[in-house]
Amino acid sequence: MRSYAAVDLGASSGRVMVGRVGPDTLELTEAHRFPNRPVRVPEGLRWDVLALYAGVLDGLRAAGGLAGGRLDSVGIDSWAVDYGLLDTRGALMGNPAHYRDTRTEGVAEKVWATVPAAELYTATGLQYAPFNTLYQMTADREAGRLALAERLLLIPDLLTYWLTGEQGTELTNASTTQLVDPRTRTWAHGLAARLGIDLGLFAPLRQPGDPAGTLRPEVLAETGLTGPVPVTAVGSHDTASAVAAVPATGERFAYICTGTWSLAGLELDAPVLTEESRAANFTNELGLDGTVRYLRNIMGLWLLQECVREWGDPDLGTLLQAAAEAPALRSVVDAQDVAFLAPGRMPERIAEACRASGQPVPGTPAEITRCVLDSLALAHRRAIEDAQRLADRPVDVVHVVGGGTRNALLCRLTADACGLPVVAGPTEAAALGNVLVQARAHGAVGDRADLRRLVAGTQPLARYEPRGDAGRWREAAARLAAR
Repeated sequence: MRSYAAVDLGASSGRVMVGRVGPDTLELTEAHRFPNRPVRVPEGLRWDVLALYAGVLDGLRAAGGLAGGRLDSVGIDSWAVDYGLLDTRGALMGNPAHYRDTRTEGVAEKVWATVPAAELYTATGLQYAPFNTLYQMTADREAGRLALAERLLLIPDLLTYWLTGEQGTELTNASTTQLVDPRTRTWAHGLAARLGIDLGLFAPLRQPGDPAGTLRPEVLAETGLTGPVPVTAVGSHDTASAVAAVPATGERFAYICTGTWSLAGLELDAPVLTEESRAANFTNELGLDGTVRYLRNIMGLWLLQECVREWGDPDLGTLLQAAAEAPALRSVVDAQDVAFLAPGRMPERIAEACRASGQPVPGTPAEITRCVLDSLALAHRRAIEDAQRLADRPVDVVHVVGGGTRNALLCRLTADACGLPVVAGPTEAAALGNVLVQARAHGAVGDRADLRRLVAGTQPLARYEPRGDAGRWREAAARLAAR
């Protein structure tokens, strides 16, 4: 069996995992986990990318220890949209801005004044989010920062550059910039020119599975690895890697990638670029092998994470048990509302939203937690129903992958809300997808269906059948829609 290191970076933590892959074997071992703590400085909210890189190096050293000092490949995936700017010497110009920073407030309206929102969607198929890379780049252009930059690298491409000295832009992550045409799977040159965006700032596009260089001698010395160690482009948007590891046995499935965000949708062969799709705020991001990740962004477990932080980090198991016993669907909020995007005061903001909509106000941590989880299940239901209708693609099962699979209450409520069976797992879907794309690039596994069969046959999965009164969920959805 071969050993592959998956660097998987999330919005709150990073991890380096070692995957061992054989014809009927897929094993994943955590080598190192480290926090990802954004820093608020006078100019705004920033990623501590140097600490992340140090965590990656520590993780590769630990991965080498697990693999006997020899890795067959390394791949990096992370969250989307954010980037670092390099100067003419290839040096980072400053810590990358965090997508929750306020610098893009009001920027979308300026962009739409040149390219209306409907036209922008037709060109790129990307949903509206205030932090899209296009809006971040527009803010940087207006502030004069882009004029000082020689290169723009998305977060996983930046870390790959530091590891290898080679620059590239991986396609699945590039598709989240709102500067890629999902039909041609390349840059939308005409759109960028109209908006004054220089696409020359981006390094050449890479496909998942393409070679991305080898670890520099200095990196080998620091990590103790035996070279050469190739770095392989994977689905560097973590959702692309996670979808690659969905253990589906057929085509009639929906997926929900759960964690800080919930990404709920379908895997399609072509984008859906209708006005109805735009109005429903669905996005067309690119996946493996010419596929499209047709999905909706939902605020996700961020809502609960922020509440737990405000409450002083109580025991989550005890909190979820109490929430399971709280009254169901008593109060619900819109889990897609951008009002919940910023950190701080989350329990109070949820209570205020319930009060404003005339619902009972949850007061205890258990009641607020139940409100959050019921609301997320309702958002999952709406996204899956809308995706089927807009793409004309019925589904028989919902696959939940990612960190939310540990939350059995959320998985059960999602099955109840959707009226469909939910298969939960794998938890480390992004890391597994990362490993499998590397393994495929190096000839260890076959096509995308083979990847999924390997996941389904080796990883622990849990199944939740829908139960209870479907009418209660319809009533709650109608109550929310009437706000």
